[in-house]
Amino acid sequence: MLDEAGHIEDAPLSVALSERYLAYALSTIMSRSLPDARDGLKPVHRRLVYAMHQLKLDPRSGFKKCARVVGDVMGKFHPHGDSSIYEALVRLAQDFSSRYPLIEGQGNFGNIDGDNAAAMRYTESRLTEIAELLLRGIDEDAVDFRPTYDGEEREPVVLPGAFPNLLANGAAGIAVGMATSIPPHNAGEVCAAAMHLIAHPKASTAELLAHLRGPDFPTGGELVEDAATLEAAYESGRGSLRTRARWVREAQKNGTWVLVVTEIPYQVQKSRLIEQVALLLQEKKLPLLGDIRDESDEHIRLVLEPKSRTVDADMLMASLFRATALESRFSMNMNVLDGRQPQVMGLRALLQCWLRHRHEVLIRRSAHRLEAIARRLEILGGYLIAYLNLDEVIRIIRTQDEPKPALIKAFALTETQAEAILNMRLRALRRLEEQEIRAEHKKLAAEQKSLQQLLADEPMRWGQISAEIAQVREKFGTGPLGARRTRISAAAPVLEITAEALIEREPITIILSQKGWIRAQKGHLADGTELKFKEGDRLDFLLRCASTDRITLLATNGRVYTIKASDIPRGRGDGQAIRLLIDLANEDGVLNLFLADMLGRYLVASSTGRGFLLPGAELTSERRAGKTILVLKPGEEWAVCTQAQGDHVAVIGENRKLLIFPLAELPEMPRGAGVALQKYKDGGLADAKVFNLAQGLSWRLGDKTRNEPKLTDWLGARAQSGRLPPSGFPKSGKFGG
Repeated sequence: MLDEAGHIEDAPLSVALSERYLAYALSTIMSRSLPDARDGLKPVHRRLVYAMHQLKLDPRSGFKKCARVVGDVMGKFHPHGDSSIYEALVRLAQDFSSRYPLIEGQGNFGNIDGDNAAAMRYTESRLTEIAELLLRGIDEDAVDFRPTYDGEEREPVVLPGAFPNLLANGAAGIAVGMATSIPPHNAGEVCAAAMHLIAHPKASTAELLAHLRGPDFPTGGELVEDAATLEAAYESGRGSLRTRARWVREAQKNGTWVLVVTEIPYQVQKSRLIEQVALLLQEKKLPLLGDIRDESDEHIRLVLEPKSRTVDADMLMASLFRATALESRFSMNMNVLDGRQPQVMGLRALLQCWLRHRHEVLIRRSAHRLEAIARRLEILGGYLIAYLNLDEVIRIIRTQDEPKPALIKAFALTETQAEAILNMRLRALRRLEEQEIRAEHKKLAAEQKSLQQLLADEPMRWGQISAEIAQVREKFGTGPLGARRTRISAAAPVLEITAEALIEREPITIILSQKGWIRAQKGHLADGTELKFKEGDRLDFLLRCASTDRITLLATNGRVYTIKASDIPRGRGDGQAIRLLIDLANEDGVLNLFLADMLGRYLVASSTGRGFLLPGAELTSERRAGKTILVLKPGEEWAVCTQAQGDHVAVIGENRKLLIFPLAELPEMPRGAGVALQKYKDGGLADAKVFNLAQGLSWRLGDKTRNEPKLTDWLGARAQSGRLPPSGFPKSGKFGG
């Protein structure tokens, strides 16, 4: 190892390597990657803003070539490559990268598609009013300066920072062993939170979040996190926040519609997003999406066409959020430099750090102004003495070879006052000038007294800081620039994209013949529609439903099956045998075909009159073999399955005996043999029905419906024989006719 004297000293490689890597790591952390908590800037950004200040590129001046700015920064302050400096300048000027740009660009500064900016010899720039706020007081001893890398210039250690830049514009960077990722926020909300913290120094994070609602990204979008998640993230300084694109549904001709994405998540390139969606479409991984078009101009407009107009819009967007960058996560890690120490800070600590800096800047600027006022008052005092003794002053100047010591001795002046009198111009000796000097002296004396009171009174200082922040809030927290862009919503529900969601939802009619052939036809067929079957076959069941429904099928073997409507063949042919969809023995038949109510209850009964109440959720089975619900004895069949909506049960046997008893006498269970509903000497159960006793018992007789309100003669207890039904009851022994 070569020391300062030029001697070579041997050192172990591990020691030399660790020392150099540590020095590199510290340099990366302190001088490149992490922002300062006080002004929210990294060194390259701070040097850019200060160099443009030196070039007098304020908002009221003309633009200058970016190459000139980059050259000054690289030559005076930042000994790195020009490309990295220019990239930093470009980012400060992009309104889709910075929530409040510090640089106003002229020319091609790139776009949200990811296109690069033009070369720096073509583009021009100047500072914005926000950058001026960051610099306010830089020439009034508000901050410390240090020598530049070559010692020829001096640069500010930190900017005065009258604008809350760290939280307003955010920051991102990767150092050695640590990183930072701070989201942008609304400047008006940040100022409101800071003012609340001044008024209530012990305010909690939850109280501050009542003013600062959350991130406000320059590209808008929607933040979908609940209040508890946001509070935990801002309390610790770390968290993961979910952001989504914003979209609207637009109606088109003939009942069609499209979805239009108007805002995309922060830091997502639009062109890459479109490529991602197009690739997934090509790979058939977005079955609900038909096409995507980019109709953007200065505003984003991505048009998403659904596969069909029956697709659910929320389900389509849920599939896109899950598979594409239309939903992304912002990893918040508020790691900043507090002085020269990296530290992860919560919201309250960041605001306190900025406010402490503003307090120090106010004290230093006030002290600097007091010194300037004292110097000026000293000179004005000398002028006033000269006016009071004008003839003697003129005589001394005309007659003395060394008038300065004579003036000091004659009028007890200081050297500064004597020098100022000697440097006076003759025109300043007029009477009007004396009046102006007296007025200026009075004004400065009042300002001096006010500043002295300010420096002696801390509550007054905090009041002034709060007033300054209120001015910033008024100017940049309102209007088009200050309006919130990112909508904050509650945590979005997770939509499960089921297989049915990928199927076009349309009305269909399922037709099952007596010989077990099943098919589906498009639309809901009207009653009386002529249907064709094989010779000797006829209609058994006709069910109107949707293509996305699941059909419940009850068999005479006591088992229940679930089949998807989309699995049933469509067309006007014979369809296919039901036994190809479910396992049915030759001697088994279909008892019922219906859409089960998962939240309801059903009365199930066998042909011998045994039954029970079954929860509707049990009427599903995805297995081809189904599952047993009613345990049957030899010779028994499943005879009845009807919804249990009412308070009484009416059962009628093949012997035409009717019995009515309370529904509460039946047990509810998921499967079993059941209990006796009615006692028979001959035959078995013909039909059963659940109804409300107060409304009477009704049955169909041909095309008419008859209701019997007086049922006292048939009321009894479960398992009794019953009595013959009222006159006019159908001879079929069925309540349905």
